[in-house]
Amino acid sequence: MIRNSFIQIPGIGKKKEIALWNDGVFSWNNYINNKKESGVTLHEDRSLLHIQKCISNLAKHQVDYFYNTLPSSEEWRLFREFKNHCLFLDIETNGGDSYSGFITTIATYDGNEIKYYVNGKNLDDFIIDVFNYKILITYNGKSFDIPFIENFFNVELNHAQIDLRYTLASLGFKGGLKSCEQQLGLHRNGLDGVDGYFAIHLWNDYYYNANPKALESLLAYNIEDSINLEKLMQIAYNMKIDSLGFENFEKIPNYSKPNNIFQPHFETISKIKSKTGYDYR
Repeated sequence: MIRNSFIQIPGIGKKKEIALWNDGVFSWNNYINNKKESGVTLHEDRSLLHIQKCISNLAKHQVDYFYNTLPSSEEWRLFREFKNHCLFLDIETNGGDSYSGFITTIATYDGNEIKYYVNGKNLDDFIIDVFNYKILITYNGKSFDIPFIENFFNVELNHAQIDLRYTLASLGFKGGLKSCEQQLGLHRNGLDGVDGYFAIHLWNDYYYNANPKALESLLAYNIEDSINLEKLMQIAYNMKIDSLGFENFEKIPNYSKPNNIFQPHFETISKIKSKTGYDYR
């Protein structure tokens, strides 16, 4: 969608961008060719100069150029062209805030490989790995995951971000991550009754009772969050394309959901629910 976008160019808002599309100018090359036919030179058209910058920055995979020039409501447009630079990310915590709490596990997925990080084992490896990517895709990450990570590790994540909470809300899907999944027909393979608060109980059972099945269940839940983000991104992207009302823009093909490398231990989950009186709604 980036190649079809003009809204990042100074002086072009949504109305003018739609007017360009209505005139058959669906890409930067269309714009350049139309200007050449009309005899307009690069120096006579500031928009043409910015389009040349867009072409150059896209060729160099300069994500930040587009992230800093696109309106925040249009950050979803980054995904298709920069998919190979994206990391789907979700964290679990002990329930404290970003100053008094701590991260228990982190799960990531880049479209090819699932990785997980556990407090007390390999959590610090995350900070090394995350800088291999340019875009972080989360649900509510701008408000929660990213600030929490930055405070916990005392590091600045200067990545571009696509927060699906806002993208999905603009399409009418509101609530938490699990609610949006349910609204869009996604299922969690036996983890439908587990949420972030229950994940705290799983960590406590692992940490205080040395129960490895609790950790496996927590990681199954955490990883499910991260791999489902890819499907939500694909759905949201294609719905956004549909909402524009033009057939000239390419959609993203359906992705096959990867197998979760951990499985929930239902006996452990049942025991914790019984012991704590936890009732997920």
